[in-house]
This record gives sequence, structure tokens and C-alpha cells, in this order.
Amino acid sequence: MIVAFVLLLVVIGSVGFHLISPWWWTPIASNWGYIDDTINLTFWITGFVFVAVLTFMAYCVFRFRHTKGHKAHYEPESAKLEIWLSVLTSLGVIAMLTPGLFVWYQFITVPDGADEFEVLGQQWMWSYRYPGKDGRLGKTDPRNVTADNPFGIDTADPAGQDDVLVQGEDLHLPLDRPVKFLLRSLDVLHDFYVPQFRAKMDMIPGMITYFWITPTRTGTFDILCAELCGVGHHAMRGIVVVEEESAYKDWLAQQPTFAQSLAKANAGTRRVSTLNAGGSVR
Repeated sequence: MIVAFVLLLVVIGSVGFHLISPWWWTPIASNWGYIDDTINLTFWITGFVFVAVLTFMAYCVFRFRHTKGHKAHYEPESAKLEIWLSVLTSLGVIAMLTPGLFVWYQFITVPDGADEFEVLGQQWMWSYRYPGKDGRLGKTDPRNVTADNPFGIDTADPAGQDDVLVQGEDLHLPLDRPVKFLLRSLDVLHDFYVPQFRAKMDMIPGMITYFWITPTRTGTFDILCAELCGVGHHAMRGIVVVEEESAYKDWLAQQPTFAQSLAKANAGTRRVSTLNAGGSVR
């Protein structure tokens, strides 16, 4: 009796907590309401199974409890029951997986005219690269990565000279414009995740992964790494700022290009070389 009562309390408590829980998702900040709908559908299906199984267990514990003089009946198998369970389980799995396939197709099908930029992950910071006035990102190669060229941009590619570099600072995005995220990692597995965007993707060394979103409201949101990437994983955080297009363009115009960063690094190298040679710098 006590066990059956406890099982029913678990069912009632779980459903009640789900309905009145304060830990609902934060207000959505991108176009991926489809992902919330898919998660809700999964909750309904798995929740129904959870309630049904525990209620049935409580019934069995109560109905078939030990009674003096009664003996248990052993039934080795039931083909009819096995068929029903297999069919119902298959239907439940299909109902959970099918919507996800449609959402995934939309998630990786980037609309024409979407803005494009790059997210670079490395232990334990985020950096970003935007196309310059030519609207194209330059070629990169991990073998080109140096202290002066952290993105590994090909210096011989003219398209890369005006690329805008943002290293270790906030990410800015324009409001109501589709944006394609190109994701790269320089060292180990990372995962770019902004909960309010309902979007995340693994970053795999040697590969470029991607997804797209359309920010639908202004605000400041946390960037997290959702893949254990070493002892500093907990500190691999960032900020994304979604703002009106005019404010976004003003911010972008203040960021250095690859050509400017390279010129500044070369000037610093020349100064050091001059000082080491015994010269003076005014």
C-alpha cells in the first residue's frame, strides 16, 4: 500500500512541477520556435508514457499484493502483448523523430541573401570574423595561425584583407536579418550555444559547421560552450548583442580589419627589432 501510494505521489508531483515550474525557457530571441514545439511534443509523449507506466506499476503493486493463501501464476510470455508494446513504442519513437527531421532540414537550409560571418572557438575564448566591404570572407588555413594572425587568414587572398576581426570581445548581430554562422575550432571540440536562439552546433577541428538564425528582438544574451573542452570550459563564455541595424553598422565600422591588424603587428615588430639593435624610437 505504501509503495503504491508513493508511486502515485511521484506521478502527481512530477506533473504538478512541470505545470507550475518557474524554470521555463527564456523568451525566444530568434526564428526557431519550431525547436520549442518539437521539445514540447517530446515532453507530451514521454510524459504520457511516464504517467502510464508509473500508474500501471502502482496498480500492480496494489492489485497483486501478497494475500495469505494466494499463489502467483507464472506466464512465461505473451506474443500479443509483445506485438502491442512493439507497435506502440515504434509509433511513439516515430512521432518524436519525424518533426525533428523537418526542423533540422530548415535549420541547415540557409535562405538566400543571409549575412555570413565566422565564429572561432579556442581554449577558452570566442572570436569572430565579419566580411568587409567586398562582402566576402577571405580564405583561411590552420597552418597560417600565428600570434599576429590568430584566424589563419591567407595573406595572399585579397578578399581577406578587409575582413573585420573581433577577438575576445562581444558578438554583435543586426535585428531581423537572417545570419549564417560559420563555426571553426582551432584546438579541440567546442559547441557554440546561445539558449535564447534555440540554436547550437558542434565545432570540430578541421571542419566548418554552420547553422542560421534570424534575431527577432534586441537584447544581450549569453554565449556558452556546450561541449566539455578542458579545465577552462566553465569560463568559456561570451556576450551576443542584438541591435538595430544602424547601431550594428556603427559598431562594425569601429572594428579593425585584418590588413590594419597586420600592419599594426608589423609596426610593433619593427620597433622591437630597432630597440634590440640599439637604436632609439621617438
